[in-house]
Amino acid sequence: MTADAALAGCRFLHFASVMLLWGAFAFLWTLVPLELAAGIGRRLRWLWIVAAATAVATIAAALPLEAAMIGEGWTDAFDPATLQAVLFETSVGHAWQGRALAVLLVLAAFAAPARMRMGAVALAAALATATAALTGHAVMQGGWEGIAHRLNDACHILAGGAWVGALAPLLLVLRAFDESDSRRQAGTALRSFSFAGHFAVAAVLATGVVNTMLVLGRWPTQWSSPYQALLAAKIMLVAVMTGLAIVNRYHFVPRLADHHDEGMRAIRLVTITEIVLGVAVVALVSVFGMLEPV
Repeated sequence: MTADAALAGCRFLHFASVMLLWGAFAFLWTLVPLELAAGIGRRLRWLWIVAAATAVATIAAALPLEAAMIGEGWTDAFDPATLQAVLFETSVGHAWQGRALAVLLVLAAFAAPARMRMGAVALAAALATATAALTGHAVMQGGWEGIAHRLNDACHILAGGAWVGALAPLLLVLRAFDESDSRRQAGTALRSFSFAGHFAVAAVLATGVVNTMLVLGRWPTQWSSPYQALLAAKIMLVAVMTGLAIVNRYHFVPRLADHHDEGMRAIRLVTITEIVLGVAVVALVSVFGMLEPV
C-alpha cells in the first residue's frame, strides 16, 4: 500500500469517528429528552469507545503518514528528523498539532461529570470536526479570503456531521416508539430532529456551493479530472440524501399517525440508507481532498 492510499484511509476513519461523536452527542444533548438520551447513550457506549479509540489511533498514524508523503516514502515515516521537521516546520505539522489537541479534549470530555458529559463531548467533538478545515483545499488561500474559506469549510463539515452523526442514535429513538413508556419522549425527539434537520441540510448545501466556487470556481463538469469526478459524485450523493430527508420529513413522518407500522419501517429504511450514503460521502471527501483541484 502506498503512503497516500494509507493516508486517505486514515483521513476517512478519523473524519468519520469525530463527525459521529459530534453529531450523535449534539443530537442527544440538545434534541432528545434527558431520560431517553441517557438510555440511548448507555446502549451505544460501545460505539463511543470505538469512535474515540479510532480518533486517537488515526491522529497518531496521520503524522508518520504525512512524513512519508512529504519525504521519500515509508523510510521517512518513522525517521525522527523527518517527523520533527514536518511537525514544527510545515503547515501540515501545525495543523496536526491542532487536531491532536482537539482529540485529547474529546478524551478529557468523556471524563467529565455525568451531568456535564454529553455537552462536553459534543463541544469537544465539534472542535475536533472543525479542525478538518486546517488541512486540504481550505488552506490554499491566504489573507481574509483564506480565513473565510476555512470558516466556510468548518461550517460545512460541522453541518454534515450534525446531520449524519445524529442518524445512529436516531435509529434507537425510532426503536423507542415500540416501547410505551418512552413513546412520548421518542416523538418529541423525532419532531425536534425533523425541525433542526432543515437547518443542517440547508447549511450543508449552501456551504458546499461556496466551497466549490472557492476551490474550483465552477461546477465539476470535467469528469476526466479525478478531482472533479469525485466531487461530482459527492454532490450527487448529497442530492440523493437531501431528497431522502425531504421524503422522510414530509411523507413518512406524517403517515405515522394513521399507518404507524408502515411509516416506521419506511423511516428506519431511509435512515439506514442515509447513513450508508453519508459514509460514502466522507470516503469521497477523504480521497479528493488530497487531489489537485483541477
